[in-house]
Amino acid sequence: MRHSLPLLFVLSCVGCVAGEARSSDSTRSVGADSQAAAAAQGRDTTNHFLTDTAIVRGLYVNRFAAQSTRRMKKLIAIADSTEVNAFVLDMKDEFGLNYQSTDAKVIPNAGRMGTVPNLKALLDTLKAHDILAIARLVVFKDSVAARVHPERTIRKADGTTWRDRQGLAWVNPYDREIWEYNIRVAEEMVRLGFPEIQFDYIRFPEPYRSLPKQVFPEANGVTKPDALAAFLKVACGRINRLGGRCTADVFGLITTVNGALEIGQDWKKLSPVTDVLLPMVYPSHYPRGAFGIDRPNAEPYKVIYGAIAKLHERDRALGVSNPEHVRPWLQAFSIGQPKYGAAEIEAQKKAVYDAGYNGWVLWHPGSLYEPFLGGLEQSTVSRKK
Repeated sequence: MRHSLPLLFVLSCVGCVAGEARSSDSTRSVGADSQAAAAAQGRDTTNHFLTDTAIVRGLYVNRFAAQSTRRMKKLIAIADSTEVNAFVLDMKDEFGLNYQSTDAKVIPNAGRMGTVPNLKALLDTLKAHDILAIARLVVFKDSVAARVHPERTIRKADGTTWRDRQGLAWVNPYDREIWEYNIRVAEEMVRLGFPEIQFDYIRFPEPYRSLPKQVFPEANGVTKPDALAAFLKVACGRINRLGGRCTADVFGLITTVNGALEIGQDWKKLSPVTDVLLPMVYPSHYPRGAFGIDRPNAEPYKVIYGAIAKLHERDRALGVSNPEHVRPWLQAFSIGQPKYGAAEIEAQKKAVYDAGYNGWVLWHPGSLYEPFLGGLEQSTVSRKK
């Protein structure tokens, strides 16, 4: 990724990106029952995006794109002319914060990779274009907090800091001070104007046999799945009380596995404590033979459908009734063959709709979506079966 020179966002540019800011269309209206359910969770029911039947179709925006006025104008133009109506913006990633915090307990973990120069103006611009602003917060893969607070990291048996294959330290998911730090960032995001918070790296690092054993101070016999669920229950409760929606990214494998992965994610534990879960069901990430498919990367429809088709049933068994509780991440990048383009985006979207959901988010690590525009519709219309 490249740095972009940070320039101020100004409201006078709202109408100059791609004509008039779009108005909310009738496909985004919701019923009284959905509004009542959202109100019961403490969410702001005057925001049409926060109801349980709202259609959310987004793009991932990395920290450098968010810092660039030029790139943001191009992404807003894409949203203005297509069905895209949400941006997932990096606000706290592996490099630290991407905004200037005013919280004394948060500021020490700022990082050194720059920040969005005028975040409030950017949020106002997105709101004027009817684009849902979602704050992505990386939680436990936090090399900055690990550097500032080495006493709060995952350890090795000898008491020194454990590091992953990239040489990065992770903070301890059992540490309540780490919880508090991340929740305070989330609360600051809601107060700044983000209607939705999306937690990423809600997991433990992979316990590769080639690496030292991971030791977790303060675990006190609590299992990994229970620790992650407890964090999200506390965090989502506080976010909901401020009127925000609380979501989390999860591995695609947990949608079909009964039980927990080694990283601690378990659908049964995480589903009831979040407003929305976003499984990363990228076809290229599935092994040969998954869902009976010889080459999963070459069969995007079959992979996505196989991964999420039974989640309505699983959620109902857990007492989760939100019809849009699942919003999968879709693959807008290429690993191997075939090279992904508009046709592969269309196939993945159709799988989501056939599985009974309306929402999705496209992931490209560099936030470059122009090669995939042919796979997007011009308006946000319900397509789910």
